[in-house]
Amino acid sequence: MNINKLKEIVMKYLFLAAACVSILAVALICIFLFANGIPTIAKIGPFNFLLGKEWKPLSEVFGIFPMILGSLYVTAGAMIIGIPIGVLTAIFMSQFCNKKIYRFIKPAIELLAGIPSIVYGFFGLVVIVPIIQDLYGGSGKGILAASILLGIMILPTIINVTEASLNAVPSSYYEGSLALGATHERSVFCVIVPAAKSGVLSAVILGIGRAIGETMALIMVAGNSPAMPEGLLSNVRTLTSNIVMEMGYAQGLHREALIATAVVLFVFILIIDFAFSVVKNKAAKQN
Repeated sequence: MNINKLKEIVMKYLFLAAACVSILAVALICIFLFANGIPTIAKIGPFNFLLGKEWKPLSEVFGIFPMILGSLYVTAGAMIIGIPIGVLTAIFMSQFCNKKIYRFIKPAIELLAGIPSIVYGFFGLVVIVPIIQDLYGGSGKGILAASILLGIMILPTIINVTEASLNAVPSSYYEGSLALGATHERSVFCVIVPAAKSGVLSAVILGIGRAIGETMALIMVAGNSPAMPEGLLSNVRTLTSNIVMEMGYAQGLHREALIATAVVLFVFILIIDFAFSVVKNKAAKQN
């Protein structure tokens, strides 16, 4: 056996081992969450736990419906803000931006991706919250502030993945569109963007994952009241915030209920990934 063949075999099994470690990590997380969370949900009662409107650990009342709504509202608000801005920015950077401006914008986007969550939280607390407070009154903390802050935080993820997808489209698509008489703008929006929609959907999935899993920044601007949200300005507590705020001192059934909350969050992520996978497969078949 020559040395090149030996290297090929070694690298093959090395890559296989790395893949197995990744799969094992996911499997262990699933086993831990479901083994600890499902019995707790059954003990509390699925209806009482998932649809209960009160969270009172001292009375052993654990209803996470307000936190579920809070997570959905904040994530939806972040998507409404982040997706249009992120996708349009990526289109500009990929198809319209000149090199001088690009050299300024690209590092700024990468810097946004590297800023810690706690810094974003301070920004929201000293900038976004006071503005909302001056405009609408109240504390300024709530769904609106959290949505704006999360919308800013997911921009780097959406922009970078979308830009890479647009750049990966073969140049022959664009050249063929121009040859048929289409303008630059029409070629971009009617040919390049549709050809890259699979990558754009991937960017949206990653953005949703970042938004629904964010914690530290939200704790500082959301208000963190475990009550039913009644409007954009009402205080809200998300599933992740609830876990982080109470896990440090939780014991017994309280701690188990927080782990069960993580199970619900994990299931939400799985549902989102599955739904977008179905959409991507349909889009691929249409192409």
